Amino acid sequence: MITSKRLTTGVGIALATLAAGLGTAIPAAADEAPATPSPKVELVLDVSGSMRTRDIDGQSRMAAAKQAFNDVLDAAPKEVHLGIRTLGADYPGEDRKVGCKDTRQLYPVGPLDRTEAKAAVATLAPTGFTPIGPALLGAADDLEGGDGSRRIVLITDGEDTCGPLDPCEVAREIAARGTHLVVDTLGLVPNAKIRQQLTCIAEATGGTYTAVQHKEELSGRVKQLVDRAAEPVVTPVATEGAGSCSAAPKLEPGLYTDREKIGEHRWYRVDVLPGQELRASASVAADRAVDDDYGVLLRAVTVHGREIVRGSEAGTGRTDVISSGLRYPKPEVEEGDDDGKPAAEAVCLQLAHSFSAPASVKRSPGLPVELTVDLVDGPDNASDVAAFGLGRGWWLLGVLVLTGLVAGLLTGWISRWRVAVWRTN
Repeated sequence: MITSKRLTTGVGIALATLAAGLGTAIPAAADEAPATPSPKVELVLDVSGSMRTRDIDGQSRMAAAKQAFNDVLDAAPKEVHLGIRTLGADYPGEDRKVGCKDTRQLYPVGPLDRTEAKAAVATLAPTGFTPIGPALLGAADDLEGGDGSRRIVLITDGEDTCGPLDPCEVAREIAARGTHLVVDTLGLVPNAKIRQQLTCIAEATGGTYTAVQHKEELSGRVKQLVDRAAEPVVTPVATEGAGSCSAAPKLEPGLYTDREKIGEHRWYRVDVLPGQELRASASVAADRAVDDDYGVLLRAVTVHGREIVRGSEAGTGRTDVISSGLRYPKPEVEEGDDDGKPAAEAVCLQLAHSFSAPASVKRSPGLPVELTVDLVDGPDNASDVAAFGLGRGWWLLGVLVLTGLVAGLLTGWISRWRVAVWRTN
């Protein structure tokens, strides 16, 4: 009996020790897991006097916006740090200088307390001016810090009334900081001038513009944008191309952003090993008023200036972004050619564009550039003649040359035959 009790006691102690060990091991393992940076979103709401207008499903624009905010707050993913900023919500007077500073953070960016956020939104009433530019600058400051994605969602029923601080220029300034902060805009009034301004704000930061005229559209679109912030995205790395091949920054495979002024060329360098294929593409966005008819050129060049391969594309004023790409497979080193480790070839990428604009359009910061660089295993044989520096359209060029030669010979032979027949008769 005593032996049985001792055995039971021993087993109990062992189980308790094991449980304690597991209890301490699980939090330790959890602590070791890398924490994913929380995405940040700030909703910027226009609370100016015009939001009293009743033209959204029989309700005022303000009432529709409040309802949309409540729907969004209920459905916001828990991993998203959400904040709310207002513009035109506090100053009811006529002093433009004071009214154009009327923007404040209504709810701080951070873990969401739905009850507190809804209570803050419920207190809002249409009041003053529409200082969109200052509100965007304030929102950008609110979202500073951290490594997660950052997004501003601007909901307004009118254009900025507080010039000369142009909201479009503010958006370009935000984009030029290199923080990869995206601004999405929603317009509650289908007005061409408002649409132009909100589209410019969105495009300057890689965001979107949406016109909404119903409550369901407003709620659904804001929910979609908040959810999008929680999706994993590849964050571009800010870089600065050089003015020459020799000074070009070295790029590893990845996604990069830059700014290129009108009339400027940018250079980048990529090291390609034998047996690798370089794949590169570049996009230049027209984030301001530019002239019609433009193009983009991306060239791969040796350090000595010899062109290897190029890609080019042209567009018109109907397109906002123009892109081009290229491929360069570097042949394998044959056995016996090199006793040591094969050396990488420095390939310089030159990016140029033919955008032009009226003298009144600002040149700085430059147009947004997105550059993608990838290195993959090259083809098994040399059938891909990009390796010869002829690009992917070489075979079409060869067919055209051959066709022209045959056509010329046939035309000459027929002409001589007709002349001979004419002389005979």
